[in-house]
Amino acid sequence: MSNRIVVVGSSNTDMIIKVHTIPKPGETVIGGRFSTAPGGKGANQAVAAARAGGNVSFIARVGNDMFGKQAIEGFRADRIDVSRVIVDPSAPSGVASIFVDAQGQNSIAVASGANANLSPQDIQKAADLIASADILVMQLETPVETVRAAAQIARDSNVTVILNPAPAQPLDDELLRCISILTPNESEAQLLTGIPVDSPQTAQKAADILSARGVKVVIITMGEKGALLATQNASAFVPGFKVDAVDATAAGDVFNGALAVAIAEGTPLPKAIRFANAAAALSVTKLGAQPSAPTRTAVERFMND
Repeated sequence: MSNRIVVVGSSNTDMIIKVHTIPKPGETVIGGRFSTAPGGKGANQAVAAARAGGNVSFIARVGNDMFGKQAIEGFRADRIDVSRVIVDPSAPSGVASIFVDAQGQNSIAVASGANANLSPQDIQKAADLIASADILVMQLETPVETVRAAAQIARDSNVTVILNPAPAQPLDDELLRCISILTPNESEAQLLTGIPVDSPQTAQKAADILSARGVKVVIITMGEKGALLATQNASAFVPGFKVDAVDATAAGDVFNGALAVAIAEGTPLPKAIRFANAAAALSVTKLGAQPSAPTRTAVERFMND
């Protein structure tokens, strides 16, 4: 299999300060350790897919600044094609400012920066790349009209479209009908359907609604419990893997990146989900977003233990 994965999405730099308590309005708190890490859901998914063995191209915008340059260097280190990563002269790179308290709770503010400028016109310029892909992977940290433009090109070219509907927001039926595989977590599935998802049974109810709205395959991820797979004709629950979690950041992104690779290689959906579950489980055992994405060798070893 050619295993060509195109990811359209966001690139951020996470700036993290560990504090005893998250500051209230008007309050200054002396913090502890400061760190930065590459992030952004699109970039996380691209890196996860590349490390899982995919031949990955990334369509995104970064600023003409230190963060943008570091992001591109990181993508290249993971052998990701960055020829369609646009350096935006008019906006800074996306950043997320994160406070993490002693209990592990966090408070996050995101400045989208150049991510907000990724446009349908940018997508049209990359139409040839999307049309030649095996899988198109997207999320919702760039404008929804940009997501729609890419989904329509992929649908018209018979390219499988995976949409991870995060951050959660309402989506219209026109867009959903362009989606081959929708991968919400419990809260995202609830926002899209109105069904509180807390079990395989309620996940099935939510999946039925999404299927009725035109989505061909629905995969509702439920953390270490596993994931519900629902197609137009059948459904199954694929168990997850229990691990000692350290940081759940980007677990969903790793799941989607690994899932895309497995499907591109022709793996049947239940086995593809098991592979993605294993990759996501490994990712929560390490700190950070992109630093936690495992290699294919690590995933296969973990699955065989």
